[in-house]
Amino acid sequence: MKYIVSILMICSLFLTGCDYLDMVPENDIETIETIFEKREQAEEWFKSCHSYLIKEIASVVMNPAYAGTDEIVTGQYVRQTYPLSNVYCWDGLFIGDGLQMSQSPYGDIWQTSQFYTAIRYCNIFFEKIGGVYNMPDNEKALWVAELKALKAHYYFELMRRYGPIVLIDKNVDANADVEEMQFVRRPIEECVDTIVSLCDQAMKVLPHWASKEISRQGYYSLEAAAALKAKTLFYAASPIFNGNPMYNDFKNRKGELLFPAAADKEKWRIAAEAVEEAIKICKDGGMDLVEGNKAYASNLRNTMLDIEYSVLGQDWKNQEAVFMIRPEYTSMNFWHNWTLPYFKSSDLDDYNADCMGCVSPSIKMVEMYYTENGLPINADKTWNYDKRYQLSQETNGKYKDVVMMVGEEYNFRNPYVSGTNNTKGILALHLRREPRFYAHIAADRCYWMRGKNMAVTAYQGEKFGTQSTSITTLPQNLTGYWIKKGSYSNVSTKEYTTVDNREEAFIETRLAELYLMKAEAWNEYLTAPDKEHVYNPLNEVRRRAGIPDVEVAWADFSNSPEKVTNQAGMREIIRQEWNIEFAFEGRRFWNLRRWLIAAEELNSSLLGWNILGKDADSFYNNYAGPVVVWSQRKFVAPRDYLFPLESEEVMISGCVQNPGW
Repeated sequence: MKYIVSILMICSLFLTGCDYLDMVPENDIETIETIFEKREQAEEWFKSCHSYLIKEIASVVMNPAYAGTDEIVTGQYVRQTYPLSNVYCWDGLFIGDGLQMSQSPYGDIWQTSQFYTAIRYCNIFFEKIGGVYNMPDNEKALWVAELKALKAHYYFELMRRYGPIVLIDKNVDANADVEEMQFVRRPIEECVDTIVSLCDQAMKVLPHWASKEISRQGYYSLEAAAALKAKTLFYAASPIFNGNPMYNDFKNRKGELLFPAAADKEKWRIAAEAVEEAIKICKDGGMDLVEGNKAYASNLRNTMLDIEYSVLGQDWKNQEAVFMIRPEYTSMNFWHNWTLPYFKSSDLDDYNADCMGCVSPSIKMVEMYYTENGLPINADKTWNYDKRYQLSQETNGKYKDVVMMVGEEYNFRNPYVSGTNNTKGILALHLRREPRFYAHIAADRCYWMRGKNMAVTAYQGEKFGTQSTSITTLPQNLTGYWIKKGSYSNVSTKEYTTVDNREEAFIETRLAELYLMKAEAWNEYLTAPDKEHVYNPLNEVRRRAGIPDVEVAWADFSNSPEKVTNQAGMREIIRQEWNIEFAFEGRRFWNLRRWLIAAEELNSSLLGWNILGKDADSFYNNYAGPVVVWSQRKFVAPRDYLFPLESEEVMISGCVQNPGW
């Protein structure tokens, strides 16, 4: 019996991975010919090509980027309930805990039934689609273009996890010799060129998203392909792939160097120009940032609504979404089960058994957001950084809808009954922050619009607080904060299971991402930041966020106004903008690796408040600062900058393993 020597061989022998293909008898290659006789069957094959992307990317649980950094905190419940053996494993949690392994890797999309199988399906489609008799040529060309962009996407996801990858231009016959199956990993620049070429080919045919039929809006459009091309070149210019000294001697089995020996600054210019092209295509197609809501009398509330809607894909209506995917499960359902607050079953107004509230933001992310002046909390001369862990009071009526005001009568034990139990104060850390803070983070003694404007009361025994007297292995919020981002403010917690039936698209790329890419790329290329290339695209995102332009904020309110005028200073500013604008969207996981700073950022314990505290003094650790709530964190450089290939795959296929594994 011939031994299967590589993942490619396995893919050629077993057509599995979705219901439709499971109906095709294994090893019956002739059946493929009959599949591509009719349009209806060819379309089922086309859809099957997308199934792998849906499962591994369009899921906050399966995609390791959402839980693999220091953005979120969760305890033993999730880790014990959804281990590796579970079909819905929180791979990111185990990666963040330093438990990645080469024997059975977390987040493994190289494995037998994952992305190389998908690439083989795409290649079969390219080979066979011409034989479909009841399809016009223009429709065939459109489907081919959509799948070329999809194939490029599979390559891109493989590349940013593994670095140099195997490129499969066309399928090898299942009966080929073993040597023909043992492909070698290609240099990173060749991988980039291949992805860009596929995108360029697709862009010649793909229409704008708005002109696509409704049934095809979940597939690649001109805007999405242009964005993928730009993103690929952007990664190619980034430190991880551009002159990375950790990989100077990394070679494939033929002895070819897999990474460029020296950094090439010109790659930043090439990336910047590709991003600008993508932005123009998006704008020409009618896309723009979500802004201009006027539902409330309060400007702050309207800005928060803009921010809220920017990440939601209800009924596929989002003018900022460059690429949306129809997920296997609604993104609302599979995210909100974990982030929405857990209420007592006796709370008939808000109890929802599906909402466990056990995934919460870390203190690092709470402190990441800017002040009202659009500056880091330690850089704003008008904001008292040293007293951020002390209680304070809010007197400015601008914030009355988001935080408790001084002198306001309120009974925190029963938030729906007026009383005289005034708060001792509000943590200063929660005051005078930017709109994105209040739109994304639910903090103690602040308000959270959950169908109605609810006060967040986080002490032990209070409405939002733990009802337990100990840290348990049951669902439990560990930091005293909740993630608002990604939830609908007009839907109560109790009603969330009923809205899961809405058509909810998973937003894979937003226009705001392209603006930040443009600012970063030009800042890295130019000797000093300028208005046209760096400040303006960054300010597009900041203005929607309701904060001053970057140059104005740093000139008028900062304790270091020179920072905004130089490349190194702007690099830090742009990176923090990334962290805020795309908080809890899986970008920080990749950015820290792309910037080669993950080792500095991801080896610290995760912090929160004492959730067992029954009053302000004990909850806030007597105002001495946050406490450690999760300590098992580990990132090893250079090993963890790239995912490992499964050790058996290395042994059988002959592909070289990534350094350190």
